[in-house]
Amino acid sequence: MHIHDLVNVHTGKHTGKVALVTGGSSGIGLAAAKRLALEGALVVISGRRQHELDRAAADIGHGALAVRGDISIAADLDAIMDAIRTAYGRLDLLIANAGGGEFTPIGSITEAGFDKYFGINVKGTLFTVQKALPLMTAGSAIVVTGSIAANQGVPAFGVYAASKAALRSFVRTWASELKGRDIRVNLVAPGVVVTPAYKSELGMSDEDINAYLADIEQKAPLGRAGSPDEIAKAMSFLASPDASYITGVELTVDGGLTQI
Repeated sequence: MHIHDLVNVHTGKHTGKVALVTGGSSGIGLAAAKRLALEGALVVISGRRQHELDRAAADIGHGALAVRGDISIAADLDAIMDAIRTAYGRLDLLIANAGGGEFTPIGSITEAGFDKYFGINVKGTLFTVQKALPLMTAGSAIVVTGSIAANQGVPAFGVYAASKAALRSFVRTWASELKGRDIRVNLVAPGVVVTPAYKSELGMSDEDINAYLADIEQKAPLGRAGSPDEIAKAMSFLASPDASYITGVELTVDGGLTQI
């Protein structure tokens, strides 16, 4: 199917827009990719594992393109951008979502662990944005995935929280630096949203997760955790013309957990 045929299939707030979602093979990234595709975007997803990307692309449908790449590696980022340039010639929406973390008390933090997560979350996101900008023109939008952890003091979660706080700072700076280019950049800070990373990255068991969710039911005003699609809808909003006068903000999507 030709690119113009794909454009004609879709109707929605992102019709005909080319979107990249990093970390798009699972969790919030996959939900964002599905949401953007349903709303008309031509979606490209990236991630580190090709088989998961291929499965996700099939799940997304709508001609989604999967490109393997680790955002902490400059050559991989170049390859991702080259693939977008070859396929579409431009990029309209960037969801800089790829990231990771682990629970490690301060006495157990290693240089390798620090470098891993700052390499992905901070360096990787910085250079994702830097390398995407030459493909983006006036009217484009960038949405970065932050976390409520950046504004909390969760024990043993300091490296992850600090990396997400750095992204909040970057978003402010980028919004200022992009003045005159009509490219908006904002950050979504998700609250508690259970994704496969709770087990694969954080090492939580089913019992751990259930206990955590029970605690959230008591603490969050909405009385529950969120869903990946609820975060994806917030991302879609910030990436859309509906948010045309919004840039540099942190949109917290946490059921009110950190707002009271």
